[in-house]
Amino acid sequence: MPEQRALKIGIACYPSVGGSGVLASVLGEELARRGHEVHFISYERPFHLPADTPRIHFHRVHVNDYSLFRYPDYTIPLSVAMANVSRDHNLDILHVHYAVPHATAAILAQSMLPPHSRPRVVTTVHGTDIMFLGSDPNYAPAIQHALRQSDAVTAVSAFLERETRQRFDLDKPIDIIHNFTSPYQPKRTRSDVRHELGIRDDQTLILHSSNLRPVKRIGLILEAAARIRPRDSFKLLILAGDDFTPFQAEVRRLDLNDRIIVREKPGHVEDYLQAADLGLFASETESFCLSILELMTFGCPSVATRVGGIPELVDDTRTGLLTPSDDPAALARAVETLIADPAARIAMGQAAKKSATERFSADVIVPRYEALYHRVCEVGPASS
Repeated sequence: MPEQRALKIGIACYPSVGGSGVLASVLGEELARRGHEVHFISYERPFHLPADTPRIHFHRVHVNDYSLFRYPDYTIPLSVAMANVSRDHNLDILHVHYAVPHATAAILAQSMLPPHSRPRVVTTVHGTDIMFLGSDPNYAPAIQHALRQSDAVTAVSAFLERETRQRFDLDKPIDIIHNFTSPYQPKRTRSDVRHELGIRDDQTLILHSSNLRPVKRIGLILEAAARIRPRDSFKLLILAGDDFTPFQAEVRRLDLNDRIIVREKPGHVEDYLQAADLGLFASETESFCLSILELMTFGCPSVATRVGGIPELVDDTRTGLLTPSDDPAALARAVETLIADPAARIAMGQAAKKSATERFSADVIVPRYEALYHRVCEVGPASS
């Protein structure tokens, strides 16, 4: 079988903390490592993207606040940047994460270019664009148009593939390519991190990591934490991708000040992931939950709500425990079970790590994206 050529790939994503930005950044790194040329296009450099990585380039989108417009527009400057980068660097692929504004901008950028030089548009849906914006009549038609016009569409779980097809009446194929993770090596030892956090040897360190959006239901997590017994058996570390201040009143109301540790926008999350004993997630819905997978790679199981694509990731009772979606008492009982049985928790963590390696590693997932890129590039000139 002949060796496939290296590609020139543009990636557009939200650069802020969140699963889609992390996935896009790690994918770009892995593609560059495999010899492809990768161009990130966004209003800021993705937070997870290291500087000075060979074959990775960053192109900033400049958003002007013209007095003519009541609100600054991002989609049009983004589309112009995509067209310019595509033309100047002869891109083969524009891989965009989230249907709006990235896919809509990519379709517009495609139409700005001559037919023979248009990159193929690959759109990956991550959840919010489908589950929430997809129900908004102000966005749904634009999302549907962008998905139909994309040269390929991927979803990060079978759950999200079904939702996308049903909500937007799509008759085109949607490739299910699960999220993956390729964690950096921790910079500090597990014992050093636990000492910094004040975790005793006989205490369980529970970790929650998210951008704190309402769908993550931080209030439900705090309610569950307040019910865990023995009270002194754990501490809950929250790695917050946004300001945690709005939740402090609830922490005080539940008398959790001595149980909760918050680190806002931590620079090297792997230090904390490898120090944790158990993850805790209470999402209302979740397309996949990259944070659970990140913990799995460090041999840490999670207690989570049985929603969305999480059952595709967590094998209940083998690699974690799943509970009803809105029951803080059930979450607390599941946590108590694993606090009381460290041997079972460790065995579950080992099974979780094995599953992460065999099913959701870069070596498994990235070649699927490469195969998709080459497939769409072989179809012929891209159309707008």
